[in-house]
Amino acid sequence: MSFNSYDDQQEISEINMTPLVDVMLVLLIIFIITVPVITHSVKVDLPQASQQPTEVKPDVVTLTVQRDGALMWNEEELSFDNLELRLQTVAQQDKQPELRIQGDKAVEYEKVVQVMAAAQRAGVEKLGFVTEPANAP
Repeated sequence: MSFNSYDDQQEISEINMTPLVDVMLVLLIIFIITVPVITHSVKVDLPQASQQPTEVKPDVVTLTVQRDGALMWNEEELSFDNLELRLQTVAQQDKQPELRIQGDKAVEYEKVVQVMAAAQRAGVEKLGFVTEPANAP
């Protein structure tokens, strides 16, 4: 029983794709194998380091704004007038330390804004806020 009935005179109109797929797979495998071998690199004789690079930690200044509006500069009490002078000296340093404002949650927002404005006037570039995570007691 023959499912395809072709006469000898009738031509087959389909192209057999199996040999083409086989050849393409072989070419693909050859390409995948040879590509890592063909790596072009420029040979450079690099100098050796004389010491390990030092990791410099950035300086951090913690400025605490207490509930009553009092200011603490790294655990040292500070008046608002002296704050502006300290901020100016910090801003003039070659490598400015990061200023982290730690405000009490009951402090008036105006006090924190005054500290931020003083830092901006002094030219402090790195400013951050310290908060506690939401799940902290």
